[in-house]
Amino acid sequence: MSAKDHQVGGDHYKKMKIQPIDYIMANQMPFCEASVVKYVSRWRDKNGIEDLRKAKQLIDFIIEDEIEKTKLITLQGSGSI
Repeated sequence: MSAKDHQVGGDHYKKMKIQPIDYIMANQMPFCEASVVKYVSRWRDKNGIEDLRKAKQLIDFIIEDEIEKTKLITLQGSGSI
């Protein structure tokens, strides 16, 4: 029996042609990006707007992290670090 044969906490992924876990694993997605896929995929069938807010917060985390990485790369390139 596969772990995907039984879903804990509902059946909101079962009706999907491609389950989020298959997409996430196939693309080796980092945690925040994977969670965005999960929340956006299920919002209509599970927690509604709350899931969209969670996805939005995770996207904000990703954006902030990328901005910080860009700043660090810029500082390293300028010799300031």
